Amino acid sequence: MMRLMDVRRFWLPGAVLVAVLALLPFSFHSSRHLETAARVEGSQAETVQQELVDRFHSPFVDRVVLVVKGLPPVDSAEGAQALGTIVDSLQQVPGVTAVVSYLQLRDPLFLGKGGGTYVLVGLSSTEGPVESLVPKLHERATSLADQLRGRYSAVNLELTGELPLNFDIRKASTDDLKHAESLVVPATLALLLVAFGSLVAAVIPLAVGQLAIAASLAITGFFAQRFHLSILVQNLATMLGLGLGIDYALLMVSRFREALSAGNAPSIASVIAARQAGRTLLISASTVAIGFLALLTVPISEIRSIGFAGFLVAGISVLLTNTLVPALLALLGKRIDAGRMPFTPKLDEQRTARTGKRWRRWGTVIVAHPWIALILAGTPLLLLAWQAKHLDTRMPNGSLLPKSAESVHALHTLENMDRAGIIYSMRVIVELPSDSIAQSDAGWSAIDRLSTRLGSDPRCARVISITTIASGNRAYLTDLSRETRRTFLSNDGHAALLEVLPKSSVSLREQVDWVRELRKVGAPALTGIPGATLEIGGVPALNADYQTIIEERFPWVTAMVVGATLLALLAGFRSLFVAVKAILLNLLSVAAAFGALVLVFQDGHGSKLLGVSEATGSVFPLVPIVAFAIVFGLSMDYEVFLVARVLEGRRSGLSESDAIPEGMARTAGLITSAAAIMIVVFAAFTFGSFLVIKMIGFTLAFAVLIDATLVRIVIGPALLRVAGDWNWWPGGLTGTSKSKVVSRRER
Repeated sequence: MMRLMDVRRFWLPGAVLVAVLALLPFSFHSSRHLETAARVEGSQAETVQQELVDRFHSPFVDRVVLVVKGLPPVDSAEGAQALGTIVDSLQQVPGVTAVVSYLQLRDPLFLGKGGGTYVLVGLSSTEGPVESLVPKLHERATSLADQLRGRYSAVNLELTGELPLNFDIRKASTDDLKHAESLVVPATLALLLVAFGSLVAAVIPLAVGQLAIAASLAITGFFAQRFHLSILVQNLATMLGLGLGIDYALLMVSRFREALSAGNAPSIASVIAARQAGRTLLISASTVAIGFLALLTVPISEIRSIGFAGFLVAGISVLLTNTLVPALLALLGKRIDAGRMPFTPKLDEQRTARTGKRWRRWGTVIVAHPWIALILAGTPLLLLAWQAKHLDTRMPNGSLLPKSAESVHALHTLENMDRAGIIYSMRVIVELPSDSIAQSDAGWSAIDRLSTRLGSDPRCARVISITTIASGNRAYLTDLSRETRRTFLSNDGHAALLEVLPKSSVSLREQVDWVRELRKVGAPALTGIPGATLEIGGVPALNADYQTIIEERFPWVTAMVVGATLLALLAGFRSLFVAVKAILLNLLSVAAAFGALVLVFQDGHGSKLLGVSEATGSVFPLVPIVAFAIVFGLSMDYEVFLVARVLEGRRSGLSESDAIPEGMARTAGLITSAAAIMIVVFAAFTFGSFLVIKMIGFTLAFAVLIDATLVRIVIGPALLRVAGDWNWWPGGLTGTSKSKVVSRRER
């Protein structure tokens, strides 16, 4: 038996350690394979993108906008010459497929209000993601600006568009990650030192968290080479790796020190800790993993990426904690207290008793007055949860990026020029059932009518189509360039692209509503041709598809998470009441966290403290579904920790009135320490510049705060007391004799 225990203690942990260390070098390069663009699989926006590649062979499927300021008017000879220098230089950049400016089209669309112009640059990359071409264009734009500044001192060239914005999202995400880690690691170490009182004991959970992050990012990087995985993985993996890895290791180390203080040898204490904490951690990790697995069912690359990364982090965290940590603890023994802080007493049974005394007293108060506890703690939570009914998941007001980013500054310049519509254009592909658009009057007239109808909408700044470029005269088709024809007309002549540019004053929400209106009306009504079809792509359509998918899938994700978690808890505790109570309390925690999200971000109460200057009016559609899946699993951690200890107390012969305070004495300190660390980790991400991560970080931090205080330390124990023996029906106390369940006072 000892031989088998030794094999388990050293060979398996050794193999795990070798595997994790082998992955470490790859974690540093994982971000280069992660994407910033959102993808909605099977959506109209994605279909339009692919149609432009396959049927149109358009050179502008992917494009950037170079905003030009400080030159003479481009409709003057001097301005045209300077612009020609820019266009000629851009055409020489590898990966550039086409360049269009005022020189090519002579369209007033390229003349911004108040001066200035812009250049459309088409891109295509055969090596890596197309956004990898953005740095080359940045270099060329900088070089051109320096070259022209000798004659035009005020010249300014800046890139914007979907690709540069995505590129800056990547940079903002990386910067936020570094900033958050610089805050989290020292703060977490300080909290662990307070919790354990020794440097060695404090470093172990922190090391587990860092290893879990590194291994998860490395594996994610490998998968990102074959699948679409989002840059959000970096932030979420770090956030969750620190939270879960430290949480789980904290429980294992606490159990080991408890066993040591009871007089057990280090090898025996590690076995006791692994046996007692290991099962609890498996139940906890399974509830966390369930939420992330549910996210994999949502066909949005960002959400699936978070689900994949979260599942990895939870699995690797519990693997490290159940294998590597017990083996390390067995080797350390009492050296776990090496590097003792001067303010902490030595590890002994008296210290253990002292640390739990206050929590036992608190548990006794809750047990004596459960209904008062429920009213006092439940009322504020219900009031917060009530605010969640105002949650608005449309695109919010406010920018994803810091104003200092070049792409954002250039976008604002376009807005001032009243030309920002080129960034947010709707790409409408209309296909006629039989008529060739280029060769038949009926087909040509249908596209012309549609262009006119869309252009007359008060939200529209301009419609660009094959008919508008040819001034409505089909005879002018032969005068158009090859690039123009294949941009706006499919190879077979049956489909046409219409670029619908919204006015700069039209908000993202209004753009989404417009997309939905056009799809509802349909092509036959818009063109007057039965059998015609219409598909809409571009940024507004992507936002519309994104919101629609989340609206459709959120109830299913909620049902999957709740149902699977209920089954996991039933299997773990064999108690119907405990499982149902945990589910209801988690739903209350999530609703209260959403209520706080509404008050702070959507309504703007206190948002300036988090660096958000004004109310966002709504929250990103991504936030509620991701936060729900994560919070539901994380909140279950503390429920599992507490209930497992209360169940141990009942099985050891304590009554419900004594088992609850005893369970709190054993776990409440652990729960508050773990929660404090989680809150620090999540809160650090609210001070970055990435608004989506701000919202997620805030929601998670607030959820953990209320869950570890009001819910698990007040409401949960009070409900356990109210339910009494029904807590463990139908089989939670198997093996416990009725005669053994006597109160401490009777003994």
